[in-house]
Amino acid sequence: MLTKNRVTAWLFIVPAAIIYLSVVIIPVIYSAVISLFKWNGISKMRFVGLSNFINLFKDPIFIKAISNNFIWVILSLFGTMTVALALAVMLNRRFFGRTFFRGFFYFPTVIAGIATALIWRWIYNPSFGFINQMFLSLGIDYQQGWISSPNTSLYAVFTASLWQSIGAPMIFFLAGLQTVPEEILEAALIDGASNMRRFVVVTVPMMKETFVIVIANLIVGAMKVFDVVMGLTAGGPNDATQMMSTYMYSQTFRYNNVGYGTAIAVLMVVFMMIVIIPYIRFTAARD
Repeated sequence: MLTKNRVTAWLFIVPAAIIYLSVVIIPVIYSAVISLFKWNGISKMRFVGLSNFINLFKDPIFIKAISNNFIWVILSLFGTMTVALALAVMLNRRFFGRTFFRGFFYFPTVIAGIATALIWRWIYNPSFGFINQMFLSLGIDYQQGWISSPNTSLYAVFTASLWQSIGAPMIFFLAGLQTVPEEILEAALIDGASNMRRFVVVTVPMMKETFVIVIANLIVGAMKVFDVVMGLTAGGPNDATQMMSTYMYSQTFRYNNVGYGTAIAVLMVVFMMIVIIPYIRFTAARD
């Protein structure tokens, strides 16, 4: 039997549920349906079953894109997380101007990804870019086309993305550090533990939930990275920075292979759910 409170609760829930269904659930289901068809977005759809998915795993460019996404995940976990944690530890100390530096390192996060790409395109410019000019000023003859060389382009794009995205995990770690009780750290100090030992043995285990959140966000972000890559290289040169998202975009909107591109999008969702579902189960179990 519906009570007055239940009716009121449903009245608040229904509008949000309708929006969520319209914007998220129904498009996801429709995309899954489209992925089973060969379609250019205009003509009649032709059912091909799982052929799009089978062909994807025979497509060397898609395999390259998966490989690049995997490399991006590894770089995010070991690069972004390490830098973010180091910054959080430094900014958790009391010193003059601490608030300014917190805002300074977080600021790139609010910049749009495409704007970040434009900034770093100038930095990487082989003729007058900051990096090559810095090497020249130091007397080092090392001129490099950072985003035009297949050997360096992926890592150059990741560096730009790291600069833009470092703020969010830094804030998470900073919040986690501030939840560690001072009494426990002081007790470890009295027992003779060094700063490094206190951090490894006391602080890190007490930030387990924070690490789970950061790792999950970094993996999901690495799987769907798009704007910085598209703005800097659009997947080039020679598919050296091709990601699943950029390949999905090019197949869907450049070559009008809507069914094929949507199949890539479906696989992206599946890969991300492999991360998200265990994360939700873990957090639910902790509660």
